[in-house]
Amino acid sequence: MKLTLIGNGSMALALAKGLYQNYELEVFGRDEKKLQNFKKEAGEDNIEIKILKDNIDITDKNLVICVKPHALKDISSKLSGNANIVFSILAGTTLETLKENIDANSYIRTMPNLCAAYLKSMTTMTGDEKNKELATKIFSSIGNTLWVKSEKELDIATAIAGSGPAYLALVAESLADGGVKSGLNRADSQALVKGLFEGFAPLLDANHPGIIKDGVMSPGGTTAAGYSALEENGVRNAMIKAIEAAFERAQELGK
Repeated sequence: MKLTLIGNGSMALALAKGLYQNYELEVFGRDEKKLQNFKKEAGEDNIEIKILKDNIDITDKNLVICVKPHALKDISSKLSGNANIVFSILAGTTLETLKENIDANSYIRTMPNLCAAYLKSMTTMTGDEKNKELATKIFSSIGNTLWVKSEKELDIATAIAGSGPAYLALVAESLADGGVKSGLNRADSQALVKGLFEGFAPLLDANHPGIIKDGVMSPGGTTAAGYSALEENGVRNAMIKAIEAAFERAQELGK
């Protein structure tokens, strides 16, 4: 099966790195130099790169739209014909807006994340139920998938799993900074954080977060002291607010 990626940014690159193993790929972009760098970073000679010019025929193509939401109208003006399926990763961009801009037989909104490059994406999807199985097959090849019933749920999921790598990066950087402040050298502090994140995924897969916390936090111990400091500084509330803010922004983009 051939997938046509429209856009050559960081998310398109992450998808290409993951999808090429199971799908034939062609990537359209507007800058020749950026496209060449894209192909070099992807590291796969069998990924076709093409300049996005006027009147690109998308008839029967399976499109993956990877541009910025505000660029959709401009990009769509360069496309002609009727695509088979449109998979959109555009945050907040509704199915109705996609239908208004691109002609296709089927439309599905998806929200993968940068972990797609390592086949570890958490991808949320919604749209035409008739292609739910196909969408699940494609995006399961780059990690885990979740099909939700509404676009509102997808926008919430975007705030968690789509934006989540940025939030976790902040956590990782902060933990390393804490180690340095307390006297550990930077390299060792970062190595500890990396090891922590590698081991946490299977731990979370097998346990509720509350159980993990209780298992680590002994009475009057070091973890309890650190956890108390997190609560005093509003870390839990800040995380909740971050999800709310990202969700609200996705809703704004859809208007």
